[in-house]
Amino acid sequence: MKGRILIVDDEEAARKSLMDILRLEGYQVATAGDGKRGLELLADEPFDLMLLDLKMPGLGGLAVLEQARQLAPETKVILFTAHGSLESAIQALRKDAHDYILKPAKPAEIIASVDRALAERADTDRKRRLIEQVESTIQQLKSATGVETQTAPAGDIVHLGSQVQVDLDRREIWHADQRITLTPTEAKLMQVMMDNRGRVLSHRELVLLVQGYQTTDWEAPETMRPLVSRLRHKLAQFAGGDEWIANVRGTGYVFDGK
Repeated sequence: MKGRILIVDDEEAARKSLMDILRLEGYQVATAGDGKRGLELLADEPFDLMLLDLKMPGLGGLAVLEQARQLAPETKVILFTAHGSLESAIQALRKDAHDYILKPAKPAEIIASVDRALAERADTDRKRRLIEQVESTIQQLKSATGVETQTAPAGDIVHLGSQVQVDLDRREIWHADQRITLTPTEAKLMQVMMDNRGRVLSHRELVLLVQGYQTTDWEAPETMRPLVSRLRHKLAQFAGGDEWIANVRGTGYVFDGK
């Protein structure tokens, strides 16, 4: 399969038409008839892309988009909209939708937009893997040359929330018998967030502080979202941990852990 796509549209005929078009192209497709069901599927399963109708009864497309950014920040979103809702579609682009398509759309137009979105998603994943490989190689070189010892003494332990303890020297977070290990990059992000507790950090600032290089305004969110998402997922295993890193719409993140 070329990728996993979720279609969210209240019109059954539109859902079936899109599903047929995309399955013929080799994509694995799931559908939802309303925004609530779409978010449930997005929370339960990983999807590369979501095709989202802007105007739906109940939970509309913009509301679904906002919640989807929190549930699955790596999932690309393409909106379907009528001429009368173009202003809302442009607003959705500002909220990080990948593209919008006017109804009715030709199959070639739909496929082209889907291909572009998934190509961008693949490029982001490739960059992330390269960064992780470089970090792993650097860590191995440090260990091999004795730059770091295997038995480094524990540093300062920070307490968060309900008796959660954080030791970033060892890249560990624990409470009672529950313990998680952070990757070097996750630990660096955690350190930066804790050092700047209560202050909003932009995507570009986080890339510089965590990854050590400058990037553009449009590249920075794509770089940080997967990393923040992984760290959030790990922190959510502790009571209250899912609320420690808060998204600041259109800007970046703030750490509210106490």
